[in-house]
Amino acid sequence: MLGKPNMQEDFFNSFVYGHLLPKEHLLLDIKRNLDFSFVDSETGDLYSDTRGRRSFLPQVLFRMLFLEFLYSLSDRDIVEQIQTNVLFRYFAGLSIQEPTPDDTTLVVFRKRLGEDKFKFIFNKIVVRARDLGLIKGDLKILDATHIIADIAIPNTVNLLRQGRIKAIEALSKEPGQAKLKEKYLIEEKAYKKPSKEDLAAEVKLTSEFIKELKGRYKANSETNKIIDHLDKILNPQDEARPLSFADPDARGGYKSPTKKFVGYKAHASLDDGSQIVTSVDTVPGNTNEADNEDVRKLIQQDEDKGITQKALVADALYDSALNRKTIHSKDMAAYMPSRNSGKSKFLDSFIYDKDTDTLICPEGYSPISKTRQEQGYLYVFSTGSCRHCNNNYGCPKPNCKRIRLFISDDYLEKLIDNTPQRIQAFIQRKAIERKFGEAKKWHNLTRARYRGRWRVAIQVLMTFLVINVKRIIKLLRLQPDLAPVLAGYG
Repeated sequence: MLGKPNMQEDFFNSFVYGHLLPKEHLLLDIKRNLDFSFVDSETGDLYSDTRGRRSFLPQVLFRMLFLEFLYSLSDRDIVEQIQTNVLFRYFAGLSIQEPTPDDTTLVVFRKRLGEDKFKFIFNKIVVRARDLGLIKGDLKILDATHIIADIAIPNTVNLLRQGRIKAIEALSKEPGQAKLKEKYLIEEKAYKKPSKEDLAAEVKLTSEFIKELKGRYKANSETNKIIDHLDKILNPQDEARPLSFADPDARGGYKSPTKKFVGYKAHASLDDGSQIVTSVDTVPGNTNEADNEDVRKLIQQDEDKGITQKALVADALYDSALNRKTIHSKDMAAYMPSRNSGKSKFLDSFIYDKDTDTLICPEGYSPISKTRQEQGYLYVFSTGSCRHCNNNYGCPKPNCKRIRLFISDDYLEKLIDNTPQRIQAFIQRKAIERKFGEAKKWHNLTRARYRGRWRVAIQVLMTFLVINVKRIIKLLRLQPDLAPVLAGYG
């Protein structure tokens, strides 16, 4: 049952908090300037009005989680701090004599809200910053950072044994479990690198195990899920091969062309003007975050909040014709370094003026003719234009004394963005790397706190919510006239 706020003033609380709290502190600024009471109304539908014990206010539990992510604490740590730290207790909204929520309550609270409610709260803070005019930049920055899963990566032999053990444990109340144990259970771990014969034997045994149990249980049962994971390990249809049964959603990816990791990626959109993270998404580590659907999703999330910019900048990983068309369809310039190399790279110095349908070379000359061909155009430049050029741009040698260039329709989309603002946007793009650095160094986003994609998504949302709140408070200090408006927001 949902608890109710205590509206009575208490002399003892006023005395203790009045004498022991510091005069200035970040938490006091946040409590004065940011009202989290909306958490109660937005999560009230998750609680019964009549059944169960009276719960702690959702905003109290949310404030405790906020402190967790602000100071990189665990559930147990924050409970201990709330019991002994007067400032933390005051920020959480608990009186001196009230009982303190335990760490299990925080676990249940996270599960009850789920990813969707945490995303709603994150979006609510961003929208409020937009309403106050804090988000007013002209440039959107997209990028992603990796998060290492909270698991040990077993070799294939141990992974298959682990899967069979978990499947049999899930059948603890089913008849015939003893026979399954006797036939398939091998609890001993392979500490040395398994031989080919060991691996072949494990694969054969696991195949028989899958054949015997597959289809015998409901699709959403724990046993059936484990069987499906085992099947994917033996018969991977794509790169989404499970690497752990402790966190079956974690996937292998690359931090760089030579460095691998297992875990997740946090895909984020940053408003350059305010340095506020406007949207985030959490994807498995093997996902290409530059995939058009993911790019479209982040842009749409920003639009749903009423946030639009004039341009978008990202690294070379995002350089694709489909991404550029998507960004241009939103009336934004698309600033991304070229992924192309070799003979065609010289074209990056050309400009295509879409309004006049004119291609302009680095020396300022336009072609004398343009012929439509399959999937592009053939442009011909006159010998008079190219005669005195020192050809520092790498243009091809003249054919029949004239430069002939074929440019695809997709490449024309790229040349539209070859403007002077492009280089400045590349410089500003580094802001999101600093934001990721802050998340990793001060808020422990380097490694997943939880297991399972939706739980890691909550970690990502809370991490960037905390970072956004710190940024909002800093901006409010520069614009103190806005603080009373924000404080009254619920």
